[in-house]
Amino acid sequence: MNSAKPTLLLQACGLLLLAAAPLSLQAQSPAAPAAPAAAEAGAVKHVDATEASKLLAAHDDKVPAKTVSVIDVRTPEEFSEGHIKGAQNIDIASATFKADLAKLDRSKTYLVHCAAGGRSTRSLSILNQLGFKSIVHLDGGLNGWRKAGLPVEKSTPAPAPATK
Repeated sequence: MNSAKPTLLLQACGLLLLAAAPLSLQAQSPAAPAAPAAAEAGAVKHVDATEASKLLAAHDDKVPAKTVSVIDVRTPEEFSEGHIKGAQNIDIASATFKADLAKLDRSKTYLVHCAAGGRSTRSLSILNQLGFKSIVHLDGGLNGWRKAGLPVEKSTPAPAPATK
């Protein structure tokens, strides 16, 4: 009978450990999955030239309060050779690139592009870091835009933004 008491005690302790195990696992797991980092600042939508053209045309009806702005991250020389109508040139190679972007209204929608997509893709992380809410990336860049037969205009680059 004396040997039965330690066995019962060990069995009771084992049951307590088994009952407590799910509680300790629940305490370690998060209550809800974390949101992706892109959702915090703003998700990036990727579009081809045709989709980008439609997006710009849809908002062109509201000229005074145009809701989609175009950021061309190529060099001023490339920009002057041809760009999307209304685009603002903010050169990604410029020492003031991040500061120039920081002057923009982060609540607006921006269509971002370069020549082929490489530089503008690199700019996306900076735009997200700065808290831009709505970014549209032109996959294929201006080369894709031209290949789709869409119009470009030539002019001197618009200066970087002065204020928000």
